[in-house]
Amino acid sequence: MPPETFANLFEGIADNITTVVHGKREAIEFAIVALLAEGHLLIEDVPGVGKTSLAKALSGSIDCSWKRVQFTPDLLPTDLVGVSIYERSTEQFRFTPGPIFANILLADEINRASPKTQSALLEAMEERQVSADGTTYTLEPPFMVIATQNPVEQEGTYRLPESQLDRFLLRISLGYPGRTAEMAILDGQGSNDALTKLQAVVSADEVMQMIDMVKQVYLAPALKSYLIDISEASRRHAAIELGFSPRATLQLAAAVRGFAAARGRDYATPDDVKAVATAVLSHRLVLRAGSNARVTAEETVAELLADVPVPVAR
Repeated sequence: MPPETFANLFEGIADNITTVVHGKREAIEFAIVALLAEGHLLIEDVPGVGKTSLAKALSGSIDCSWKRVQFTPDLLPTDLVGVSIYERSTEQFRFTPGPIFANILLADEINRASPKTQSALLEAMEERQVSADGTTYTLEPPFMVIATQNPVEQEGTYRLPESQLDRFLLRISLGYPGRTAEMAILDGQGSNDALTKLQAVVSADEVMQMIDMVKQVYLAPALKSYLIDISEASRRHAAIELGFSPRATLQLAAAVRGFAAARGRDYATPDDVKAVATAVLSHRLVLRAGSNARVTAEETVAELLADVPVPVAR
């Protein structure tokens, strides 16, 4: 697939989503990048700003299967993965797949489920497979988990562990819309009608071709060294308890490739790294207890980017 064709398909998906989610072009593009980089997306923001609408609009823009699961404290792992049911007629157990057997799974309010249920997603997110009753089932590509959570309301929630957060390629926030965008929301009386009318603009096969295109984006040796320098700097930083793992470096490289391809290029640049670094890395940082509480993970990532020398083309 030529870079121009990729960019046109990417723009088509983004334009389709903007009919539902107004004024959030950057967040929309990041969501598409996560899909095409074969990653998972965590949308963290206050209620009512369009987290679920963005996830639904992305799913509806692709001709594929998608399921939504409302995470609650009493949700069981079998409610996600599936359950084996005994059939008297055959005197055998038959496995009934759960909603995780979809191309896109919307895990709404993921932090409301118990840690046991949250962990049921780990194998699927990392290995694209599910194990149940001693049998391993491969999930059909493309496969993506889009999770939403409310960072403000803590009652009745379970904090996502670091191992779970590390599986998400990107964490984004939508924020409040601008005045013009909110006026468009009022004119449309919400997004329900727009979501109902939304039509798929790409097929699952086209998405797989775009994923293959992302994998072919060239990372120069100097750019790879730049990614490693950022990770190593995080491991030496005085305010950071847990720096970036090799998985984080791999995820950053994948997001950089996706962002570069979305710009119609078959090569990546340091500017691509800076564009996606905060969304890829901030949720993977664990700051030291007793460090400056006013310094956020996002600010720490910005500090790392400012400290690490950018490779210069010769």
